[in-house]
Amino acid sequence: MPDNSPEPQAVIAPVTRSAIFIVATLAADEAGLDTVRAWCADVAALVRSVGKRVPAGNLSCVCGFGSAAWDRLFGAPRPAALHPFREFGAGERHAIATPGDLLLHIRADQMDLCFELATQLVGRLGAAVTVVDEVHGFRYFDLRSMVGFVDGTENPAGREALEFTLVDDDPEFTNGSYVVVQKYLHDMDAWNALPVEAQERVIGRTKLADIELDEAVKPSSSHSSLTTLVEDGQEVKILRDNMPFGRPGSGEFGTYFIGYARSPAPIEQMLENMFVGKPPGNYDRLLDFSRAVTGGLFFVPSADLLEALAERDPQAAEAGAGEDAAAAASPAPAPVSAAAPDGSLNIGSLKGTTQYE
Repeated sequence: MPDNSPEPQAVIAPVTRSAIFIVATLAADEAGLDTVRAWCADVAALVRSVGKRVPAGNLSCVCGFGSAAWDRLFGAPRPAALHPFREFGAGERHAIATPGDLLLHIRADQMDLCFELATQLVGRLGAAVTVVDEVHGFRYFDLRSMVGFVDGTENPAGREALEFTLVDDDPEFTNGSYVVVQKYLHDMDAWNALPVEAQERVIGRTKLADIELDEAVKPSSSHSSLTTLVEDGQEVKILRDNMPFGRPGSGEFGTYFIGYARSPAPIEQMLENMFVGKPPGNYDRLLDFSRAVTGGLFFVPSADLLEALAERDPQAAEAGAGEDAAAAASPAPAPVSAAAPDGSLNIGSLKGTTQYE
């Protein structure tokens, strides 16, 4: 990454023991929008202030904005691939879209750090937002998911992580990132009723050793098969930072899926493969034990741009866009604009175990 390029937010941060995920919607009044814009300049300082109290705690926060929220808060220009969350599937396998204008992904090795930062960030926003979903996640033993398998084994690391997660083809938004979030609830009674060997065929990896099954025995409907993308002979990766969550007393057992990428396209392709199937009907059998109850797509601006957005005047931006449109309509040849790319996880109930055994 060149020295003069914008500093990214903490998309590529160390794996931590705790996380808080907050999704909020914006208030309707203009004063609330002004509050959110001004708040953008405060985020980094709040992270520093809280993190300074436990320097070894690895505290970080990533802030993202939904498509409609970007238009209301900041106007043009807007990230080229930002759009509302795309739904996939139907019926019992449905990656649903749910309301969400603002995403906070807070991580640390101590939940008290996450809690304090969340309190400060949400407190500054006040009535300008309404929190519609809040999940407190935890590391589960040796990076296990709620269903007992190691999660994120194939995550890119180092420079590869930068290449797969940071935007480099949209100059206004260099070193930003796109993020998709989904909250999944699992039918653990049904899942635990499966023999380990059957669970391994659903996931596509061994449960204890986390070794990928041989292609000769791994079903094409396995989770790993359908979420592996290859383009021009090269695997296309995303960065997952999923976290288990739950309330045993309420029978709630879940996984918060969060995936970062330089474009929403690979995540959306994975979701289509999972929920619709590849080919259609050959869907992810993990969805027989899990269902998605939320879904959202957000753009994460670089840290530098996040701070600068505090001064953005969307009305002035729209006026400028109108002038550009008028110029394009003049007799002079209009430039050809690049087409914006068009831009999810659901698990249902167990129908029977014969197909897994």
